[in-house]
Amino acid sequence: MEIDLTPKLPQMVCGGDGGSYHAWCPSELPMLREGNIGAAKLALEKNGFALPRYSDSAKVAYVLQGCGVAGIVLPEKEEKVLAIKKGDAIALPFGVVTWWYNKEDTDLVVLFLGDTSKAHKAGTFTDFFLTGSNGIFTGFSTEFVCRAWDVDEETAKALVTKQSGTGIVKLDDGSSIKMPEPKKEHRDGMALNCEEAPLDVDIKGGGCVVVLNTKNLPLVGEVGLGADLVRIYGKSMCSPGFSCDSALQVTYIVKGSGRVQVVGVDGKRKLETTVKAGNLFIVPRFFVVSKIADDTGMEWFSIITTPNPIFTHLAGRTSVWKALSPEVLQAAFNVTPEIENKFRSKRTSDAIFFAPPS
Repeated sequence: MEIDLTPKLPQMVCGGDGGSYHAWCPSELPMLREGNIGAAKLALEKNGFALPRYSDSAKVAYVLQGCGVAGIVLPEKEEKVLAIKKGDAIALPFGVVTWWYNKEDTDLVVLFLGDTSKAHKAGTFTDFFLTGSNGIFTGFSTEFVCRAWDVDEETAKALVTKQSGTGIVKLDDGSSIKMPEPKKEHRDGMALNCEEAPLDVDIKGGGCVVVLNTKNLPLVGEVGLGADLVRIYGKSMCSPGFSCDSALQVTYIVKGSGRVQVVGVDGKRKLETTVKAGNLFIVPRFFVVSKIADDTGMEWFSIITTPNPIFTHLAGRTSVWKALSPEVLQAAFNVTPEIENKFRSKRTSDAIFFAPPS
């Protein structure tokens, strides 16, 4: 049975005064289960607070909108409090405890993409909350809580039951609680702003890309994922290519729109569609994908299921065609030397991204 690669939008899992949590469902996007990939979005309104939790999956978080504060506690480490803003990518390895807070008028929206190969459910993130009505300690008896925290019964009950929210709550404007201020030094090695980082590829009139890997964000090595932020300009094309190290490509369209084609085994086109902001789709291992932007261009954030991905391109100056000898191309295409020479003489200076025809 063929797997449906059609791009999908997420479904709301929970929501309230403080914000909402949305996730892509494996029943609607089967490649999530097949590829052991999870995908979700957190949206926090002003004063929205995502309660402390840990997950059964390693992830990369990407800030799609707004700015706010993230608290991150790596196993057996001190809490890091980070100021986060649009364009930030954050690696979240196994065992990390996180919380998220938005004190601004604009909603804070964070995308999560990750590996669910060790998760309870393939293709789905499961979060374990430390507090709230579904917090871990609501399941322990009062005796166990008192012994664990060395508190009396009244204090234990207050700690376990006072927070009646689930997952996301809204803090009162007049609350006496003052959330911790972020520290600039806490961002070092924890986050990278993909909109401000040096470009790894910049093609005039075509597009640009920032690659997230173990060099600029070492923590992605612990997560086991690579990532990139790609922009192609109006009517530009991203060269047909594939991941040559058996990695899956999980792509979220950040803004703009365009057309995408995916070709698989036996030269069969497996996907031809228009994608727009908010869509998520997954390219299977070794399948070839190409995109062409609409008039306003297109931007996407992707994870690749290896920390230092390698791609093979099938058009442009760096393509495999330029490396093959003329005689091999002539025999493989079964064409005359004149046609082979014409083919080889094209795209001699363009690489990866191609500006629209003039």
